[in-house]
Amino acid sequence: MAQEFVNCKIRSGKVVVFIKPTCPYCRQAQELLSQFSFKPGALEFVDITATPDPDKIQDYLQQLTGARTVPRVFIGEECIGGCTDLINMHQRGELLTRLKQIGALQ
Repeated sequence: MAQEFVNCKIRSGKVVVFIKPTCPYCRQAQELLSQFSFKPGALEFVDITATPDPDKIQDYLQQLTGARTVPRVFIGEECIGGCTDLINMHQRGELLTRLKQIGALQ
């Protein structure tokens, strides 16, 4: 179930962030990404606590990305890491470039 759930969310042309609403790093990632003008449906925040088994989802994310922590940020089909990785990417000017490359912005 967890593998299927995660895999059906990750798509090229889309940014997907697996989050827990109580996590301050998740909120920070949401705030940063909400500054961009995404095409409808090109940005999705997936609250894993709203699923039947968030632990299994985190276990699968670890298997997939090497880390179990949230947020797990996927740009297209590639996991770029967590909140710090997202912020660093933005500060280097790479985030905007990547979002344009996958066609996620309006």
